[in-house]
Amino acid sequence: MTGWKKISKNTRVLIILSVVLLLGVFIYKVFEWPLTTNNETKAIESELSSLQLDTPVNYEQQVKPVLERRCVVCHGCYDAPCQLKLSSNEGLQRGANKERIYDAQRIESMPATRLFIDAKSTVEWRARGFSPVINEGTQNPENNLYNSVLYRLLRLKKQHPQPRAGKLPDNFTLDLDREQTCTTLESVNKFAEQHPLWGMPYAMPDLLDSEYQTLVSWIAQGSQAPPPSDPSAIVRPQIKKWESFFNQPSRKQKLVNRYLYEHLFHAHIHFTGSPEREFYRLVRSKTPPGKVIDEIATLRPNDDPGTSTFYYRLLPYHPSIVNKNHIVYEFSDKRLQRFHELFLTPDYTVSQLPSYEPGTASNPFKVYAAIPAVSRYRFMLDDAYFFIEGFIKGPVCRGQLALNVIEDQFWVVFFNPDKPIITNSSQFLEKMAPELQLPADFNNNLDLVRIWTEYWKGQRRYMEHKQAWFKTIGTHKLDHAMDFIWDGDGKNPNAALTIFRHFDSGSVAYGLVGNDPETTWVIDFPLLERIHYLLVVDFNVYGNIGHRMSTRIYMDFLRMEGEDSFLAFLPVNRRKEIRDKWYVGQRSSIEKLFSAPQEWLSTEAVEGYQTANPQQELYQRIKDRFKVLSQHAKAMNHCGSIGCKNLIAKSAIKRADNAMIKIAQLQGKNLHSFPDVAFVRVKTDKPEDDLTYSLIRNKAYKNVTSFLADESERDRADIDHDTMTVVKWLEGSYPNFFFSVALSDIEEFSKRCAAIRNNKDYEKFVDQYGVRRTNPLFWELADWFQDDYKRKKPISSGLFDLNRYHNR
Repeated sequence: MTGWKKISKNTRVLIILSVVLLLGVFIYKVFEWPLTTNNETKAIESELSSLQLDTPVNYEQQVKPVLERRCVVCHGCYDAPCQLKLSSNEGLQRGANKERIYDAQRIESMPATRLFIDAKSTVEWRARGFSPVINEGTQNPENNLYNSVLYRLLRLKKQHPQPRAGKLPDNFTLDLDREQTCTTLESVNKFAEQHPLWGMPYAMPDLLDSEYQTLVSWIAQGSQAPPPSDPSAIVRPQIKKWESFFNQPSRKQKLVNRYLYEHLFHAHIHFTGSPEREFYRLVRSKTPPGKVIDEIATLRPNDDPGTSTFYYRLLPYHPSIVNKNHIVYEFSDKRLQRFHELFLTPDYTVSQLPSYEPGTASNPFKVYAAIPAVSRYRFMLDDAYFFIEGFIKGPVCRGQLALNVIEDQFWVVFFNPDKPIITNSSQFLEKMAPELQLPADFNNNLDLVRIWTEYWKGQRRYMEHKQAWFKTIGTHKLDHAMDFIWDGDGKNPNAALTIFRHFDSGSVAYGLVGNDPETTWVIDFPLLERIHYLLVVDFNVYGNIGHRMSTRIYMDFLRMEGEDSFLAFLPVNRRKEIRDKWYVGQRSSIEKLFSAPQEWLSTEAVEGYQTANPQQELYQRIKDRFKVLSQHAKAMNHCGSIGCKNLIAKSAIKRADNAMIKIAQLQGKNLHSFPDVAFVRVKTDKPEDDLTYSLIRNKAYKNVTSFLADESERDRADIDHDTMTVVKWLEGSYPNFFFSVALSDIEEFSKRCAAIRNNKDYEKFVDQYGVRRTNPLFWELADWFQDDYKRKKPISSGLFDLNRYHNR
């Protein structure tokens, strides 16, 4: 105490005050006592006094439209911030979780968190680390607001509106992989203090007063939603018929049903003639038809169901439909007849049902060897759009892992199932089944090593056998060679497709859309089947880095296989030159790692080219082959049906088309400032006649295998080869920007667009025609695009996601 006595009185007072202050800070930090409780209570009392709570808010007519158009557009899929999925009331009740699903560096797989599947109650979700966003305590209006994170964030936006013009300030984080801040009820006051502008809807214009009051009234009344509707009267007998089909007891039928399930598990099934927005999922259930469905929760559809007795059932799908995982498959009497024709009428025997052991179950060429290969191939060709969309759009919402090995725009065609092609042979595929094994050790990072050993060696042996056959087919005239490409039997628009990649999302269009692409895939049955199993059936969005990397590398094998099949139609003396130009430097680096058979490069298969540009000549032949299907493809892209009406080019459409043609001619560095996908509304004298276009920027890449490449890492030589595709419909699930222009100004719009040379020019263009995140008219235009899409494609449309909308 001697030292303490020597300290002056004033100093001692300062020390004591400092200790008290530090103690207070410590207590506040540890316990996070809400210092504004009284103010919060008064604010809520004031809020409640402005609401009319005597009248219940109608969920379907009032609440759901606001939730869908203002909340689900960012919180609708696996990549929803904080895993908060607001597309259903079950997702709202589940709440939020800070663990990221899309984590490319994850060493260990994370537990699956699929809504409706991996947990069935709020209690189970709380045990899995999800925190509530609505009141779970005593129910009354005051508690329902005070204990609701959702309400607090809505009110935060109301208290601190964002700017109404220009770009958002830098303190808004909008990167796709941004660090997430998942506030809870205990930390929401601190969150509001630190980020006053981060209310909901985050980084989007404020809600209208009427929208805000609707949501707040609903929350105050307990956030209730009516139970999902029962199947419609027209669907009930269809469900009974289809469930009977899927649960027949013969071994042949069981094998067929297992095959169909593994190809349709991700579908939103629609019954022909039923209400446009009524969909179902094909699931495995512990309970038989006629009983309440008890879905068996397995990570993959080819996992062991854990019981020898289970049933295939059709489960109603009632969440809001979001475009990014809405993959529609139609059930009808005609479809059922087709299944019988393909799978049950052919004479073959199933002597034993295959096991669900992972090494077997992940190899469809082993499991389904008994089913004729041509039946399986025809089944997939009938709806090739559905199966290609499965891996391009995918049920997991974000496809960067698969999509970063493909070009931004390319065409897909298919080998003819009626031609004597070796890969159409059941005997050949049964022999090759061991070589076609897909990565199956899902939880082992060492599986990545097996890519260089087991999987690649199998792929190489398979390619050697294909190459040996290729050398025996002789040389065909160009006209005859075209018969080896399936023409859709002259009526099926699935025969030719265009794939667009939008960095880490993608979309599929019917027909050969846009200018001649740099590459094209010619797909045979084994390639189509392996793509489906690798990227849809066996892909685990919750998996570790080993699973993701092995999937990505194997996809490289498959991409090159499809591209090389296209090259086989070209003259020998041009193949290697064209192939090497596609990915400068990429082929050599891949071939150092994976030494592929090369003899096919010197085997002439097609003759009769007349020009010095055989690739362009081949493209023209392919386009001629599909000319009869072009109107069907156009109709499918416009309205999702070959019976699409109102495709006649009116004068307004011709005028807008002529202006858009000039934009489609832009290329190279002039496109550097453009987003991947932009929607354009061309306003006419009658709003119902307004026109829609999509501007799609196709980026060129020297090396599509760059795993985490972004725009800043692209080579200047790539940028100089960028192109623009303009289509007369809404393409893609994630629009990056909206433009709105009057028809009377369309020529000036096109002229100004063509004059863009740098970011400054682009910002001036946006000032004139763009609709930024801050624009008070943003929601009105977003709603118009949503409505237009739904009107034109009432079954296949879904909500566009606005998570990736640019701040430009």
